[in-house]
Amino acid sequence: MKNKRLNMLAAMMMLLFVSSAALAQYGSVEKITAANLKNHLTFIAADAMEGRDTGSRGLKTAANYIAAHLERWGVKPAGDEGSYFQKITLLKHTVDLDQTSVKINDQTFTFGDDYLAQPATASASGKMVYVSHGWVIKDKNINPYEGIDVKGKIMVVSESLPPGMSFRDLRGAGEIVRPDQYGREHGALGAIIIPGGRSLGRWERNRERATETGVIEVEKFKSEEEAEELPIITAAENLVKVLFEDEKHNAEAVLAAANGGDEVPAFELGAEKTASLNIVSSTENGYTQNVVGIVEGKDSKLKNEYVAIGAHYDHVGIGRAIDGDDLYNGADDDGSGTVSVLNIAEAFATGAKPKRSILFVWHTGEEKGLWGSRYFNEFPTVPHEQIVAQLNIDMVGRSRAEGDTNPANDELAGPNEVYVIGSKMMSTELGELSEKVNNSYLKLDFNYKYDDPNDPQRFFYRSDHFNYARHGIPIIFYFTGVHEDYHRPSDTIDKIDFVKMEKIARTIYATGWELANRNKRPEVDKPLPEQLSGR
Repeated sequence: MKNKRLNMLAAMMMLLFVSSAALAQYGSVEKITAANLKNHLTFIAADAMEGRDTGSRGLKTAANYIAAHLERWGVKPAGDEGSYFQKITLLKHTVDLDQTSVKINDQTFTFGDDYLAQPATASASGKMVYVSHGWVIKDKNINPYEGIDVKGKIMVVSESLPPGMSFRDLRGAGEIVRPDQYGREHGALGAIIIPGGRSLGRWERNRERATETGVIEVEKFKSEEEAEELPIITAAENLVKVLFEDEKHNAEAVLAAANGGDEVPAFELGAEKTASLNIVSSTENGYTQNVVGIVEGKDSKLKNEYVAIGAHYDHVGIGRAIDGDDLYNGADDDGSGTVSVLNIAEAFATGAKPKRSILFVWHTGEEKGLWGSRYFNEFPTVPHEQIVAQLNIDMVGRSRAEGDTNPANDELAGPNEVYVIGSKMMSTELGELSEKVNNSYLKLDFNYKYDDPNDPQRFFYRSDHFNYARHGIPIIFYFTGVHEDYHRPSDTIDKIDFVKMEKIARTIYATGWELANRNKRPEVDKPLPEQLSGR
């Protein structure tokens, strides 16, 4: 009994020693607290930020908030011209209603009531051919165009998928050709989309997007070799009825097919029927920005290398009202990552300095298609080859409550759990370091469920680390899972688990500290798996 007591006492002393050693090693980590995280998130996810849509007033306010704190803590600006902002020029395209027109023979139709169009400047006039769903999937012998020639004609396409297939099935399919792609490759003049229930349910939102909020793109991402634009419209029910009047298949059958009913095979519309599509758009410039700062390392040589830590600070803005609320606060997505990086930056900036420099990037436009991280990697503000690793934090604020039976929360991580993705994908050393830090420090439950090149959810593609990995930089992605409030107005601060957020942020700080103090950068000893090298 006495020996057992001595053994227990020795074990307790060892645990105390390890904990004290870890605290001493990561002393500045004490600045990362649940209270600090909550204070920052109260601002970032406030209604006043208007959902932080890319290019919006709210996102610019959030950027200024981040920059003001970086300046206060003495973080070095690493954006454009000595600022914290890497500005990205945007092009906003809207439909010019005065010049846009659609006719079937001599009958003129009205934008909004009869059809919608994406902003473009393109026109076409010609006979029409109905091409069913329009997808070609070669390994499944799906080709609705057999016996049909679309060259010199306007395609009429059902907004449906091949029978028995879902969008998830398409991701796993072999070589596929989209309807618009097929049309361009085979000389079609334009397209008229027969809408399904999803498009009809978003009709007013899409009308507003086309004429007011606009379609936005990054100016520098536009290719000089982009394919010539085709006029593409989506037809309302009354236009569909005119299109299929006195045809082989009527409007009711075609609309039913677009909504998941029996497939209507391809056929040419009557030779006497001609469509004229004339879409004109106007363009204006805007901008958004990444927020970039550096905490310089103390080693005269290694300070020229960087451990990058980042998150996206944009969300989806104001959208479709759910239960009377149309403001999407994005507390978890990715307010949680935004403020985690901010608190980590404070700890590095105001505490002990590591050997390497720490590069902090708050990415814009993630929700638009990883715009900010793509822009930073194509136009980096530090030498790209000097970034030794990137730690990405996206949605780390939620925990599944005990007894939660909502299926939408089935994959939500537990109170001490976090999904870790990509840590071993390119660098064995990075993966081992990540595990070692966690096991010797706060001992989170690392879940590698999604750390799989063949993950059907494709989470590796869906956040900003992807653009670093594509450029040869090893990454770790921290994530606590999707939930019932994902991309809904109900993603609010009252549901955030700040205790777990603190542990995750401290673990990431400790991982960054170890990476920044190693004599050598983590070796990239494995190529990015082929199926992850593109989207």
